[in-house]
Amino acid sequence: MRSSQGRTRGILVRLAVAGLLVFPVCAGVVGNAGATTPATVLPAQLSVASVFFPSSQQTDFPELTPAVTGRLDTAVRQVMRETQAPGVIVGLSAPGKGAYVRAFGVADKATGAAMSPDMYLRIGSETKTFTVTALLQLVDQGKVGLDDSIATYVDGVPNGDRITLRDLAGMRSGLFNYSDDEGFSKALTADPERSFTPQQLLAYSFKHPVQFQPGEEFQYSNTNIVLVGLVVEQAGGLPLHDFIQKNVLEPAGLSHTVFPTDATFPNPHANGYTNQTASGSVEDATDWNPSWGWAAGAMISNLQDLRTWARVLATGTLLAPKTQAERLRTVPTSIPGAGYGLGIFNVQGWIGHNGSLPGYQSLTVYLPEEQATLVVLVNTDIVHDGKEPGTLFGQAVTRIVTPDHVFNLPGRAPSLSPQPSKPPTSDGD
Repeated sequence: MRSSQGRTRGILVRLAVAGLLVFPVCAGVVGNAGATTPATVLPAQLSVASVFFPSSQQTDFPELTPAVTGRLDTAVRQVMRETQAPGVIVGLSAPGKGAYVRAFGVADKATGAAMSPDMYLRIGSETKTFTVTALLQLVDQGKVGLDDSIATYVDGVPNGDRITLRDLAGMRSGLFNYSDDEGFSKALTADPERSFTPQQLLAYSFKHPVQFQPGEEFQYSNTNIVLVGLVVEQAGGLPLHDFIQKNVLEPAGLSHTVFPTDATFPNPHANGYTNQTASGSVEDATDWNPSWGWAAGAMISNLQDLRTWARVLATGTLLAPKTQAERLRTVPTSIPGAGYGLGIFNVQGWIGHNGSLPGYQSLTVYLPEEQATLVVLVNTDIVHDGKEPGTLFGQAVTRIVTPDHVFNLPGRAPSLSPQPSKPPTSDGD
């Protein structure tokens, strides 16, 4: 039986990376400012596709014929068997190639209710793409600047006079990840239905020393985006959930995406299952309060909206071209083929983000050359052989349709796994 200390350590690790990007996030596995791999810069006058896919690297996305969809069905079912995921929704499409929309498995293990493509699921760290989009809209309006210090907006931030909004959105601030704090982990797992305020979350971070100086390294941290959320509220003049609703969701036509202020879950929704629990046993996390993820991971959406958002996010239709170019200027990480921009990643050419919260995982990405969209929604976050189920489904699908651009974020080393080899961890947001 796992010791309580070991269980807490596992939970801390999961919370630290919480649904977030599935990049390793500790010293020794992150990229740094001195990396020799050049950052990807998107000049405003060029299209996304022309930069990420030079003519010599163009893809050949297949028509989604019955033969191809049959292969996809087989691959998805195989991953389900391996991961023992209760259910998964997959949406894949490209102009002129058709669409693949499937729901597999069950949404509720107790009743056996089938998973359906119209169901809502929690999307964890994909919330970051919405929060950072809101920030960049304020940049376009001249209300904030990417090179403003966070101290201009929020008092008491360690190194706040040196950390810029760009550092926060690009995960290069050096601030300790609040969800990696032992006290936070104990508080959350003791009462998963409790509500946290942004200030309470930041307090868990600020009692720790900074990890490095701003801009020196890439290190994924929920703390960064909670601070971005506070900046949006101050400069935008509205609570974050209202600002995102008015300025991001409505203009993008996303009528099935919500930023909850409590544990409320729209219907129909899938139940979510996790082993990120105090005991290490698998539990139904459907009604756990996502407030601890807030700007970094509290949102809910469905397949239909995420297919739209994949394109809006990658092509920058809500932003000025120059600002979108700044967003897509990716900083290299230690993972070959993976870079991180401002609240967005590029993994082997697929642009977007993934997410994870106890009970749920998601992946929403866009392949510019083919204008292809892939969305994966899973109602578990339990890791299989050190890999997250969302990544395994994305990998299986892209191996078939884009073998030159296989989506793959390696699992963490065992001690850093979002989900240790056995019980529990708390992955979130």
